[in-house]
Amino acid sequence: MTVADVRAFNRFYTGVIGILDNAYLDSPYSLTEVRVLFELSTGTAETAALRTGLGLDAGYLSRILARFDREGLITRAASPGDARRQVVGLTDAGRAVLTDLDARSNAEIGALLDRVPPADRTALVGAMRRIRRLLTGADRAYLLRPPRPGDLGWVVHRHGVRYAEEHGYDWTFEALVARVVADYAEHHDPHREAAWIAEVDGEPAGSIFCVRASEDTAQLRLLLVEPQARGLGIGKRLVEECVRFARRAGYRRIVLETVSDVAVAQGIYRRAGFTPVAERPVRKWGADVVEETWALDL
Repeated sequence: MTVADVRAFNRFYTGVIGILDNAYLDSPYSLTEVRVLFELSTGTAETAALRTGLGLDAGYLSRILARFDREGLITRAASPGDARRQVVGLTDAGRAVLTDLDARSNAEIGALLDRVPPADRTALVGAMRRIRRLLTGADRAYLLRPPRPGDLGWVVHRHGVRYAEEHGYDWTFEALVARVVADYAEHHDPHREAAWIAEVDGEPAGSIFCVRASEDTAQLRLLLVEPQARGLGIGKRLVEECVRFARRAGYRRIVLETVSDVAVAQGIYRRAGFTPVAERPVRKWGADVVEETWALDL
């Protein structure tokens, strides 16, 4: 990414949303004036705080407030704590103007999103969140949720890609994942089986399934965390949710099948209370692997 790339994107996006127009949304107000109204929408504010929060020149803000005062959009009063400071708030007329502008903005953005295929809107919003996070240095956050349409296909695809890239497995591993997912989708009992998708920046970044192995035993399956989402504690949280669900569902034991060369995942299992109970060297998925069974009494 270069300075020229960022500037090119800025030119593109400001053109898309009309930020360079003198009037905001065909109203009598500029974007800066609307920002001042918006800052006052939650209550009164001192002019000094407005100036600092919006990064405005004192003279420019003074001219904006003078206009709003003439049009009856704001109230002005001395600060109760310091008569030298001025407190500004919106009048009913000011709130009406802001409400109208807010409705216009929603309609304009809605029309913009209508041109984006539904399948791409989540990616678009996720990219916007990622830009904000990267530029502000905010911590990455994630959420766990049930699978939505398209997520099961994502689980199959990403397992195939990740295990091919990181372990050299062939397409037969992806076929195994597809069978597990298809069986879950067609036959799972919601009272005794569940699945979770971890989402980061609006996009899937991890998965886990809790399925029935027998009447008394649950099985943890398809734990995955994408490389860009590792280090956030997602794997630990997914395993905890799976174990918690198994307990609530009335299972007395939970097991999982893994391989010996996934040290990070094994560390998560061990910290959750799982212990290895069996291992067997086999040739499968185009590789020589040591399959391991781990178990946890609930």
